[in-house]
Amino acid sequence: QVQLVESGGGLVQAGGSLRLSCTASGRTFSNYRLGWFRQAPGKEREFVALISVSGGTKNYADSVKGRFTISRDNAKNTVYLQMNNLKPEDTAVYYCAADSGPLGPLGLAPLYLAHSYDYWGQGTQVTVSS
Repeated sequence: QVQLVESGGGLVQAGGSLRLSCTASGRTFSNYRLGWFRQAPGKEREFVALISVSGGTKNYADSVKGRFTISRDNAKNTVYLQMNNLKPEDTAVYYCAADSGPLGPLGLAPLYLAHSYDYWGQGTQVTVSS
């Protein structure tokens, strides 16, 4: 069993920055593909970013591309989401997620979908004021 714990959320003004962290238990963290999702009140959970096992592939939702950066430190069992130039529409609960399964024929594509992940954190609130 893997436990994921997010931190780093908070209240920030538009244009500001936050860095979210997600630390995992377990020895096989380095074998997981990792993702960040977010969910605003009354909306479905949506994909934000993902990172491959090696860290060499990083994909982003169009809404955050150029502003957010995902990274991982396998030695610390931690994945990060650096969020710059935050906008009020970024306000949401942010979740990290881990996928432990083998890559299928579609590669990383399924990881844009929440149901592809095996483990989830409890979420951290990000609020961006205008």
